[in-house]
Amino acid sequence: MKKVVIYSSNACPYCVKAKNLFESKGVEYQELRVDKDPALVDESIRKSGGMRTVPQIFIDDYYVGGCDELYALEKENKLDPLLKD
Repeated sequence: MKKVVIYSSNACPYCVKAKNLFESKGVEYQELRVDKDPALVDESIRKSGGMRTVPQIFIDDYYVGGCDELYALEKENKLDPLLKD
């Protein structure tokens, strides 16, 4: 399975929703908490092309976007193929 990275914060309900979707699929992910490490804020903004909200989700080098984009991929049955090697 591909590497999943989620930039998130503790107080974000959309972060929880995104993580819940991955957990329901049995997908492991690396969570990078921007509220615990301010340097991650700049990293997230740079990697996402300027987005300043969380979550910011990456599958390997593919930039998914936020929670809405993640669920759109799931609804269109495009998430599972994206997660596979």
